[in-house]
Formats: sequence, C-alpha cells, structure tokens
Amino acid sequence: MSVLDSLSLENRTAVVVGGTSGIGLAIAKGFADAGADVIPTSRREEQVDQAAAEIEAFGRRSLRMTSDVLDRESLVAVREKTLETFGKIDIMLCAAGRTKRGPTINFPEKDWTAIVETNLTGTLHACQVFAEPMFEAGYGRIINIASLTTYLGFYEVAAYGASKAAVGSLTKTLATEWAPNGVNVNAIAPGVFRTDLNAKLLDSTDRGKELLMRTPMKRWGKVEELVGAAVFLASEASSFVAGEIIAVDGGFLASGVNS
Repeated sequence: MSVLDSLSLENRTAVVVGGTSGIGLAIAKGFADAGADVIPTSRREEQVDQAAAEIEAFGRRSLRMTSDVLDRESLVAVREKTLETFGKIDIMLCAAGRTKRGPTINFPEKDWTAIVETNLTGTLHACQVFAEPMFEAGYGRIINIASLTTYLGFYEVAAYGASKAAVGSLTKTLATEWAPNGVNVNAIAPGVFRTDLNAKLLDSTDRGKELLMRTPMKRWGKVEELVGAAVFLASEASSFVAGEIIAVDGGFLASGVNS
C-alpha cells in the first residue's frame, strides 16, 4: 500500500458526533473529501440537514439523524441506522462539547455538572456506543477532541479544563483496553481557532492578546487545519498509533519565551 493509499478513507463509514458546526463539521467534510461516507449528528435538526447536504456535495452518502451525547439511546439509534444503511462503522469522532467561564470559587455546581457531563460523560457514551460494532468487526478508529486545557490551566475555566484533562486520560485508558480488539483510540488537542463565536474575545481582549502571544506561529488556526490530523488518525496510516493526543496548536504547547 502506498503512502497516499494509506491515507485514503475510500469505502469507510464515519460518524461524527457534534459534526454539524465548527471543528466537527470541518472534520466531517474532511472525511468526506478523503473518501468516506459520513454521518454528522448533533441535537439540532436543521444543522444536521445542512451538514448532511454538505457531505453529499462531495459525492458521498450520509444520513440525517439528531442525537445528544447525554442521551445514550439517541446515539444507539444513530448507530443502528448507520449499520442498517451502510453495514459497518469504521470511524467515530466525538466533537461535542460546551464551556462557560467564571471564577472557580463560586462557580455554580449545575454549570460544573453540565460541562463535565457533556464533555466527559458524553464522550464516554459516544465511545462505548460506537465501539460495539467495531469490536465485532475487529477494526475501528475512535478520535476524541481534547484541548490545550488537557495539559495547561486556563484562567476561570476550571470545569472545562478538568473535563478535557479527563478526556485525555479516558483516551489513553480506552486505547489500552481496546487496542487488542483492533480499535485504535486517539485524540486531537486543538489550539486557538478563530470562529464567529470567539472572534470578539480573540480580537479585542487581553486574553486574546495573550493567547496570540503564546502561539509561536503568531496567528489563529483555521478549522480546516485540523483535517489532516483527523484523516491521519482515521486512516490506515495510523495503524500502529494508539493512545496519542496530537496537538494542532501552532506551537502553543511547545512554547516558552516567545520574544
């Protein structure tokens, strides 16, 4: 198999949980561009419809099904419909997540619980549900979305940071348990990517200035720049890669003094 062939996702079926906006949508489209049939799923029906249409524009097949990572049965429904339609699930990427900033000293417990439940328990649900048919097939690629906060403490986002540190640990544990079954579990840790939701924060606050200063490439990432790492981890090129967290961060985690 050539290097280029090993990176192809032709004849693969991928489910992207949280795949209808932002990072998830960019990667879902990247999987389709690499040859996979892709099922992008999330809670909002209109976003699912739009994302599926974008997948189909690549000449790939898709489905239109909503899901919520806190509702295991909704994920099971996506799994069963995907298996009924495509016969297999080769790849699952979980990009569902949420955050909220606030001082940890009085951070509301309900917000803490909601963030940890979505980011950590939701990721566990997705991994468990979609690993089952992979175990039966003896093959699978699972990719979680970690964070810079998997490694570093960020001011006033303790719940998010704790949940993403746990996603990193979960990824390594699942890789250890599931690699003998042919299922490779890895993660991607994105750096700072400018989107419509965070543009004001990045462009006009001291926090944004600090984030840019600590990024050696001196620019924000583009969500499309996550696709290469995702396709690698989803493909045969990563056949001996398990339990890794690949940072796509413009050098953020490597940096010390930047001037």
